[in-house]
Amino acid sequence: MAPRYITPEGFRRLAEEHERIWTVERPRIVAEVEAAAALGDRSENAEYIYGKRKLRELDRRLRFLSERMDALTVVAPRAVAGGRAFFGAWVTVEHEDGAERTYRLVGPDEFDVARGLISVEAPLGRALLGKREGDVVVVQRPAGAVDVTVVEISWAAPEAP
Repeated sequence: MAPRYITPEGFRRLAEEHERIWTVERPRIVAEVEAAAALGDRSENAEYIYGKRKLRELDRRLRFLSERMDALTVVAPRAVAGGRAFFGAWVTVEHEDGAERTYRLVGPDEFDVARGLISVEAPLGRALLGKREGDVVVVQRPAGAVDVTVVEISWAAPEAP
């Protein structure tokens, strides 16, 4: 199996979610289940049944996060000579309609399009890998091919407007 890469920030977000579930949410649900169980008949106790279901969901998420974190390889992005876009780079592109967007090339476990984080396995991410400023890239999308121009490649997060 090929290694799955993640940035240190992405790994930290997964670890924080795991920690929050383990230390805050799970103990709260366990206390709720214990209180509901103390009320008596569990077969018709909606709070008890819902609490047990919620506890199973949290345990499933904890297991998933633990297995995922064990399988990931944390890669600290660093500038590459030649100004090429690689894993961890911030890439500003101009779309055909003239709109500019900045994306960070990240692993598939941390993509968040709303925050500008795109996976290196996504069509746009794959197309941008190895490109330089000024390159025109053809992105194969389900809706059809589209051209984007690489405007800037940076290794530091863009400043918020």
